[in-house]
Parts: sequence; C-alpha cells; structure tokens
Amino acid sequence: MQPYAISRDSPWTHVAWMQALDLDFPLLSDWNGDATRGFDVAIEHRGLREVSARSAFLIDHEGVLRGAWSYETSELPDFDVLLAAARAL
Repeated sequence: MQPYAISRDSPWTHVAWMQALDLDFPLLSDWNGDATRGFDVAIEHRGLREVSARSAFLIDHEGVLRGAWSYETSELPDFDVLLAAARAL
C-alpha cells in the first residue's frame, strides 16, 4: 500500500518538506484546488479562501473511500490511528 500526502503548497515547497522531514512517500500538490473542492474540505482561514481543512482520507486500491478524518487547524493527526486503519484493509 502506497501512502500519499497532498496540500495546496507548491511542488517546490514539497521538495523542501520531503528533504527536511526525510519522507519516503510522495507529496502531491493541489496548487489549483481541485482536490480541496473535490473532497469538500475548502475552508476560509485567516482571510484566505479555499484553504484545505486538515483532514485525512483512506482510499483503497479500487478508489473506494474507506475512512475520513478531520482535525482542527492546530491539531496534528493521530498517525497511529491512520496507520491502523490502513493496515486493516
């Protein structure tokens, strides 16, 4: 199973994040906001529109949504919960 992360940050920013955090999975850029709107997670934050709410989605190999989590902007996801859900597939 391959995890991916996606944000509204630019692809160039993601290169820096991948290096700084030593990540071994792809970071995808939703620069134009298609995924943010598609997953219906657009919010207004600090005067900016269509910011992605902090959220996580578990999608299986057939493209079926198997789980969804949302978090406050100051809250970090519980990665143990997310990993357990992914492993349970």
